[in-house]
Amino acid sequence: MTKLLLPRLGRRLVVASAVVATAAGLSVAVAAPARADDSATPAAVWSGLDARDYSGPIGAPGTLLTKTALDPSIGLSSAGSAYRVLYATTDFNDRPAVSTAAIFLPKKAAPKNGYKVIAWAHGTTGLGDGCTPSALPRSDRDTAYLNHWLDQGYAVVGTDYVGLGTPGLMNYLSSKVQAHSIVDSVKAASHTGLPLSKTWAIVGQSQGASAALNGARWATAYSRGSGLDYRGVVSTGTPANIEHIVMQAGPGFPPVALPAGLNTYAAYIWAGFADARPDLKPMSILTREGRRIVAAAQTKCYAEMHSMVEGAKVRDWFSKPVSSIPGVQGALVNYMSTPYRGYDRPIFMGQGLVDTDVPAPSALSLYAQMVANGQPVEMHVYPTKDHSGTVLASMKDSTPFLARIMR
Repeated sequence: MTKLLLPRLGRRLVVASAVVATAAGLSVAVAAPARADDSATPAAVWSGLDARDYSGPIGAPGTLLTKTALDPSIGLSSAGSAYRVLYATTDFNDRPAVSTAAIFLPKKAAPKNGYKVIAWAHGTTGLGDGCTPSALPRSDRDTAYLNHWLDQGYAVVGTDYVGLGTPGLMNYLSSKVQAHSIVDSVKAASHTGLPLSKTWAIVGQSQGASAALNGARWATAYSRGSGLDYRGVVSTGTPANIEHIVMQAGPGFPPVALPAGLNTYAAYIWAGFADARPDLKPMSILTREGRRIVAAAQTKCYAEMHSMVEGAKVRDWFSKPVSSIPGVQGALVNYMSTPYRGYDRPIFMGQGLVDTDVPAPSALSLYAQMVANGQPVEMHVYPTKDHSGTVLASMKDSTPFLARIMR
């Protein structure tokens, strides 16, 4: 079943945008995940679980390693209790790795079979350990959004993704890393002794929407044998087919200064890709300025990185085209593509038509691909909403969607 839910005029705009974007190879500006607040990032609060240099045993993916109470200063007002956990998962090269996650329980008493679980996939915060979501206060928007799900009676399990607050670099927008991080966080949560149901779904925004869809594609396979019952996914502001835009980067890229947010995402993408595929020598095609920017992207959180690349031109970062790297196209697809087939549970996509962080053609092109491949997807379009506004606006539609699939 596929649905496109929007006013008639909006429907025409969506179809036109999707067709143009697909036909043009998505030749729009680099677009990706959610903008963080522009204020300086506060100091991380590790809640007694600082795993930045963890070197102990790991175990099978989904193994719970440590659980501690979450510091109240970074909790959620609708949570009755909150925890921070360290768990086993895998990295880009399928090697044992660890990640952290926050677990929030509602204030209302748990049902007989436990709270049904929402796996929350967060948007862009940065690649440095100081950008770790479970060690920081949530943004006002995310606070309102997560409190809403707690008020609905769901427990929330929010992964940080491998490399954020744990050894290694987070491979930004890596399909494989994000999918494993999400599924393994729920597996680990099921071993905490907390009153959690086996029934769960995934919800993600922006970078997290990409993560959520990749997690959704592999949730059943990755959780096989765990007893978990995966039901479906909600994704809003989904960056998709971005790998085809990255392929166009180089000294021949348009000589314009992109918005600072898009420059920030581009720097994070190249830093993550260079870390995942050093064999391709991605840093070798960068100029001195490009190397400076990408080095900074490895540690700076969104607000600081945003300020650093204000007014920058991406073309100045490259001495050669990305396409000059042998085998790079397939490598980028393997690194960051979002599947458009193979889903076994319902998919909810939400998109604002005035979104400039993830322009509508990005998500709509993926929706068109899913429809063409008979996937169980429905698209909700919000004609007057931007990237952040879509998150809260979508709740009127995603709330009954989740209630239905979680029954």
